[in-house]
Amino acid sequence: MKFSVLIAHYNNAAFFGDCYESLLSQSYTDWEAVILDDASSYEEKKRVQALIAGDTRFKFFENEQNCGVGVTKSKLIDLASGDICGFVDPDDAILPCAIEKAVQVFTHNKKVVLTYSRFMSCDRNLKPIAPFRSAMQVQNGDRYFFNYPVQIAHFVTFRKDIYEQTEKMDSSLRIAEDQDLYLKMYEKGNVHFINETNYLYRAHSAGISQNENKVKAYEYFSRVVFNAMKRRNLKSIHGKKIPEIYPGQKEIFNLLEYQNSIPYRIKRKIFITLQKFFR
Repeated sequence: MKFSVLIAHYNNAAFFGDCYESLLSQSYTDWEAVILDDASSYEEKKRVQALIAGDTRFKFFENEQNCGVGVTKSKLIDLASGDICGFVDPDDAILPCAIEKAVQVFTHNKKVVLTYSRFMSCDRNLKPIAPFRSAMQVQNGDRYFFNYPVQIAHFVTFRKDIYEQTEKMDSSLRIAEDQDLYLKMYEKGNVHFINETNYLYRAHSAGISQNENKVKAYEYFSRVVFNAMKRRNLKSIHGKKIPEIYPGQKEIFNLLEYQNSIPYRIKRKIFITLQKFFR
């Protein structure tokens, strides 16, 4: 089972070395790394190309002009030749058994279309700060699951053939393109939580999540959620009518407020526990 590591690169050569080394250290050996550069500077591209030179497992492609993360990640999936795909940001890294752990799940459970694990938040030098504690196994087959609050996060891997059966990633998105992918895959089968830290997430001032785009993240995320509601033909949620036309992020997230209630959380935990025994 071949694994495609998908890397959307844009002027991150200074940190790419750690990502590169983490791939070389993988215990699972049947992988390729597909890099798509989104019109970085000449110097940035050359630094990445110099590092991967001579290793045929690394494939380097370029966008003719800067297209944004949605277009770039969509193209990466199309360029992948693996059975399983997983995104790794060029300024992050994965642990040595990350790919192997994911492939084991897909090999032993044909119903699983996507896996995810815990990740560790790190400083700019990739030194651990704190684990992402919200990650946990989610209830499968729930039409009202929107990954809000976020539980499915890095390291996410998915079956490419199942992805091809979806509407595919919305390439117009500049943020929350990952959430769009997760929800579309969730609708096609089971998702599986690997209860281990397999991803190192680097926080630094130049990262997308740390810059001004973070302010816009909820707007993009709410549009992704609204599109999922429409895709699933939902008319109401917990007694509240879903608008026909996108009303704005406040109205969308208000529809999901009930998920913060204690009774809902208890009920969800019961379903997830039962799911483990009857999967």
